[in-house]
Amino acid sequence: MNNTDEWQGKLQNISRLAQFNTWLDLEVVSATEGEVTLGMRWKKEMGQYNGFLHAGIQGALIDTACGFAAATLSGNVLASQFTVRCLRPAVGQSFRVVARVLKPGRQQIFTTAELYATDGGEEKLVATGDTLLVPVQT
Repeated sequence: MNNTDEWQGKLQNISRLAQFNTWLDLEVVSATEGEVTLGMRWKKEMGQYNGFLHAGIQGALIDTACGFAAATLSGNVLASQFTVRCLRPAVGQSFRVVARVLKPGRQQIFTTAELYATDGGEEKLVATGDTLLVPVQT
């Protein structure tokens, strides 16, 4: 599959299968082979005790975006390991995560992601992360 619109539609349909992604109201903004951008609007239920985006949600966004980026190259994948680095408080009305495949493989796929928050029209990098994914047969 080469068409960006086809990947975007396919991944959006896959995302809707996960109730968690539906609760997040996750949107597949763009998708090409090896790269995916997801978007999400802020909900107060996603906040931690100071009102910032919870680190668990940040991790979920990074994990999901990396998994989708890997899926564009190898089909179904599962995360074997992922890391999140929170760089600053994640405050914003919306969030955007960009993930790309660093190295695809038959047994392991290495990916990286950057999470941005948009607050008052200004976008800031708030977290980075990476995942190690494994292709799976369903």
